Amino acid sequence: SKFLNDKWMIKNGFLSDVQEHKPWWWNIKVQKLNLSAPLILLPEVSCQKAIEILQEKGYDQAPVVAESGLILGMVTLSNTLTSVLAGNAQFSDSVTKVIYDQFSKIGLEDSLGKLSCILENDHFAIVVHEQMQFNGNGSSFMKQMVFGVVTAMDLLTFVSRNEKK
Repeated sequence: SKFLNDKWMIKNGFLSDVQEHKPWWWNIKVQKLNLSAPLILLPEVSCQKAIEILQEKGYDQAPVVAESGLILGMVTLSNTLTSVLAGNAQFSDSVTKVIYDQFSKIGLEDSLGKLSCILENDHFAIVVHEQMQFNGNGSSFMKQMVFGVVTAMDLLTFVSRNEKK
C-alpha cells in the first residue's frame, strides 16, 4: 500500500525525515539550487509557436500557466513534436492539447530529500512559491507562483558541485 511506502509518504507531505542515513544534502532547501527563472507559456500559445520558442530559447520544457496564475501543466518539446507528427495535434492547436497535466509541485522551503523522492518517479517538478494577494475589496487569497522547473540533472549538478570532501 502507498501508505506504507515511506517515499510516497514523503512525496505527499505526510512524513518528513525518514531516511536513517541521509546524504549531506538531504535537508538543504530547494531554494539553494539557484534555479533560473522558467520560461512560461500562456494556454493560447499554439503548438507551432511553442516549438519555435522552446527551440529558440534552448528549453526542453515549460510550464503552461493561465493568466489567473493557475498552473495547467507542462509542455515538452518532444511530446509536442511527437503529438503533431502522429496527427494527434495540429501545429495550430493550443499547447493545452499536448500538455502533461500530471505533475508534482515542490516549494522553495522543501528539502532536497523530498525533491529526490519526487524525482524517483517524475522527470521534473515545478517549483512554486505561495504568495498572498489582495483584491480590490481587501479580501486575500493565496496564489502559487511558478519559480522554476527542477529535474534530476539539476539535483545531480548541485550535489556534484558541492560534494563534501
